[in-house]
Amino acid sequence: MLSIAILGLAAGLDFILGDPWGWTHPVQVMGWAIDRGKARLLAWEAWSQGQRWGGVALTVAVVGGSGGVGWLLVAGGNVLDPRLGGAIATVLLASCFAGRSLRHAAQSVLEPLRLGDLDLARSHLALYVGRDTTDLSEAEILRAVLETVTENAVDGVLAPLFYGLVGAAIPGLGSVPLALAYKAASTLDSMVGYRAAPYTHLGWFSARFEDGFTWLPCRCAVVTLALLSGQPRRVLAVCRRDAPQDPSPNAGWSECVYAAIVGVQMGGVNRYGGQLKTKPLLGDPLRPISPDRIREAMALTRLCFLVWLGLGCAILWGLSLV
Repeated sequence: MLSIAILGLAAGLDFILGDPWGWTHPVQVMGWAIDRGKARLLAWEAWSQGQRWGGVALTVAVVGGSGGVGWLLVAGGNVLDPRLGGAIATVLLASCFAGRSLRHAAQSVLEPLRLGDLDLARSHLALYVGRDTTDLSEAEILRAVLETVTENAVDGVLAPLFYGLVGAAIPGLGSVPLALAYKAASTLDSMVGYRAAPYTHLGWFSARFEDGFTWLPCRCAVVTLALLSGQPRRVLAVCRRDAPQDPSPNAGWSECVYAAIVGVQMGGVNRYGGQLKTKPLLGDPLRPISPDRIREAMALTRLCFLVWLGLGCAILWGLSLV
């Protein structure tokens, strides 16, 4: 019952408050630890094998440390007062969900677009994407927003819930450690998980580790969203056709399932640091990408989140009766 209450309260806290400005966020602490570790490891620039093993150690330390510290904080709170432990668990778990933050990011770009201010929309978009935004047209801005909210739907919203539910089902563990561990893996991947220098050797393990960590919740999300669409065979057929073309084992599937459901096409040419990069086309261009399509995609994420939360809590309730 306590695990169910924590999951429900954490989901509500993220929906209502998100990440309050000025508060220290667990991801900031993870980022600080990663920055300290990578600075030392990158100093071994002449020893590529050392960087590779250093990347393994950094991943184990950050992921394991995040989950371990989360468990200790909740356990310590429970020793003092179970209500305190529950409150700590709720806040930490809510910090792993990025639903409200993702909606805010999209809206911060869509609103200036609605007002016709392309320059402001581009500058806001630059805060959330790696591609160059200076010369993007309105259509390209909308595509970038949709690709961002659909790619991050899994690693920012659904996968943390997935591991929170798994952790809640394990006696003595709870939702927080696994959700924080996943968040740490995702943060590592975003900071050092690149094939390009200077992270070629340092980031290889964190990138593969995050890919493996995300694989199962991503596939579960694709199947769930396909079922929610009411056309699972068509949606899954499009995903099987297009998603494997993406070099990422997860991002292509995450983006493609939304593209198939809302009837748009994502991918194409982007510019990164002045260099053109072509991403595979995902989905069919049945409709143009518009603010309404973006809101439809975000609504699908919320619905999938609620379905998982409801089913997960029902399973936890059933397990408590056994």
